[in-house]
Amino acid sequence: MSYTDEETGGKVYVGIPLPVILWDDGIKIFSSSKLNHGESIAQIEDKFYKLYHGKIYLTDSKGTINYNEEGHPTNIVPLDFSITKSVVSMILVSLLMFILFKSLARSYSRNGLVAKGVGRFFEPIVIYIRDEIAIPNIGEKNYRKYMSFLLTLFFFIWFCNMIGLSPLGINITGNIAVTFCLALLTFIITTVSGTTYYWKHIFWMPGMPIYMKLILAPIELLGVFIKPFTLMIRLYANIIAGHITMMTLISMIFIFRNWLGSSLSFALAFFISIIEILVALLQAYIFTILSALYFGFAVEEEHDH
Repeated sequence: MSYTDEETGGKVYVGIPLPVILWDDGIKIFSSSKLNHGESIAQIEDKFYKLYHGKIYLTDSKGTINYNEEGHPTNIVPLDFSITKSVVSMILVSLLMFILFKSLARSYSRNGLVAKGVGRFFEPIVIYIRDEIAIPNIGEKNYRKYMSFLLTLFFFIWFCNMIGLSPLGINITGNIAVTFCLALLTFIITTVSGTTYYWKHIFWMPGMPIYMKLILAPIELLGVFIKPFTLMIRLYANIIAGHITMMTLISMIFIFRNWLGSSLSFALAFFISIIEILVALLQAYIFTILSALYFGFAVEEEHDH
């Protein structure tokens, strides 16, 4: 967060500095405040680093950035393992989920399987995920071993989406790396859980002519990778589109600068923000139910037909 100093005319940044972790002939750890959002040069031992367009480059004491013929920087880029605000937010969400559901489990054990406190709000959601998502899509025989992942997936995405709508403005699920990792976990679990019947239907579909099997097998195999890809893109695109729409409407308030245009932009932005709250929950639900559906395909047995 930043504001303009009226006396100096420069930007003043307000925030909590996070650790920068670089690998450059050894590990280098220092505070991000030394980079000062790219306006300062950080000297660590005998080396100098500069933040430029979101990347940290190795430079000299003057902060020189060299370019190639295409205008791209040619300075060495150290391996960056820095802790970003998205990482901090995910850690906080994980701790919140652990504390929340640990207390829910404790209240179950102490009060004869009756939830107390905030657990009364989350208990119906947990039951809904079990009865309406896990059991119908996976089956009563196999759903239990996937429940912990499905619950974690749903609440993690939901809480991260809600943080993105807060004044903190940390758009976690609008980061495609985060949605990629979530989809990758679903892909790995589906692949590992796949039964012989599941793989037979992909590579050699029973009851079909041989020439059709040869045509459909590559398509089915491609579908194995397309499914998690669509999970990744769906969550990322919906969240980022909502934030872009919100920022566009809010910026129109300052563009019109009159009571009619600004009031209309504010009303639209408020309406979209309400819709975004519903989308935050809806996207968590869609990601979870599709993951359960893929698990159900993987563990389906031949007699289930």
